Amino acid sequence: MSSVDVTKLNIMVVEDNVHFLTLIRSILEALGMSSIEEARDGIEALELLGDEEHRDIDLVILDWKMEGMDGVECVSQIRKLDCDNRTVPIIMVTGYTETSLQNEARDAGVNDFLGKPISPQSLLSRIVSVMEAPREWIESDGYHGPDRRRASEPYKVPDRRKS
Repeated sequence: MSSVDVTKLNIMVVEDNVHFLTLIRSILEALGMSSIEEARDGIEALELLGDEEHRDIDLVILDWKMEGMDGVECVSQIRKLDCDNRTVPIIMVTGYTETSLQNEARDAGVNDFLGKPISPQSLLSRIVSVMEAPREWIESDGYHGPDRRRASEPYKVPDRRKS
């Protein structure tokens, strides 16, 4: 049983394809979610996330391939916002599931990745996973986002700094 009440989440869906946007909205509504904000592209998403009225977004679901600003660039820009929304969990949805593309999305600051075609169960599973087990936030010169490691594993090489 999940400890996350998904029906109380405020979700933003960023998708330029009206048919897929409608599909995602329908799935979210069927799962009991009613607070759903829509953005038709990455630029609109950034404007909304930077706006005072949209500071209560709990999760962003966005497409990779969009006209203008693609999903990876949008994630990168979200992570650089000067407000609390820069840390919002992000699930990227795409038909391009090659490992190199998943790594690119992860390196931009995506929390999770969902390949198309999607199902209600796969989307719900990702939402619950991201919300139940948030990863530590990392701030460095070249990266702002969730810890990119999937598992916490001890460092297996002797620590040379202690010599």
